[in-house]
Amino acid sequence: MSDPQSSADPLLRVRDLRIEVPGGAEAVRGVSFDVAPGEAVGLVGESGSGKTLTCRAVLGVLAPGCAVTGGSIEFDGRELTGLSHKEWEAVRGTGIGAVFQDPASYLNPSLTIGGQLAEVLRVKRGLGRRAARERALELLTSMELRDPARVYGQYPHELSGGMLQRVMIAIAVSCAPRLLIADEATTALDVTVQAEVLELLNRLRGEHRLSVVLVSHDLAVIAETCDRVAVLYRGEIVETGPTAEVLAAPRHAYTRELLREAREFSPAGAAA
Repeated sequence: MSDPQSSADPLLRVRDLRIEVPGGAEAVRGVSFDVAPGEAVGLVGESGSGKTLTCRAVLGVLAPGCAVTGGSIEFDGRELTGLSHKEWEAVRGTGIGAVFQDPASYLNPSLTIGGQLAEVLRVKRGLGRRAARERALELLTSMELRDPARVYGQYPHELSGGMLQRVMIAIAVSCAPRLLIADEATTALDVTVQAEVLELLNRLRGEHRLSVVLVSHDLAVIAETCDRVAVLYRGEIVETGPTAEVLAAPRHAYTRELLREAREFSPAGAAA
């Protein structure tokens, strides 16, 4: 079932996306959805449902052996499928940012936090050393990190998981993208830190009219953050609509099962 919300000018427009994985199996089959400017759309489903593959296709970072075999991905009116490596580099960071589950694996352990953030600003935005340092400190401050000047000089192993995720969000938004892909960005965090990171994402949306695609298996996270939700099952969207409506009256049996499991796991959660 694919019932994308129509929009006069969606920022992201995915239509009939198909992705094959090594061995030739089709892991994403006809996925379609829109993301409007300033909107948060959740992609929810169990592991292997096609959520991450869909997002990696939007970012142009599919793993070797995986390939888009059909459909269309338009960002700000531009078709992304078929872009060259150089063209993708111009889109990532400045147009589309990304935050993933394990921030430590995306940071260089031998470089300071400030050095890595400043390097992005120098390469992507052409800032000089002093301007890049000043802007990096501003970004770390906006992430509500305690003592951002100290964090600037620290190494990844010296920070907690929640702090590292805030750093990754700072890097992701450093070049003022219009769309942020957050793929299980809060999964490894404890409940309190998770809530703080979600609140930060919501604030960034409001301040910058940032669009967000949030990937999660946690319906409570989706309920807290997303305007609309798309439920994926075995590579297809089986249900989509406004988050409150889908969670209050799910039409598909798989969505109902996800809700049942969410209630059993956390009776007081938002999805309950």
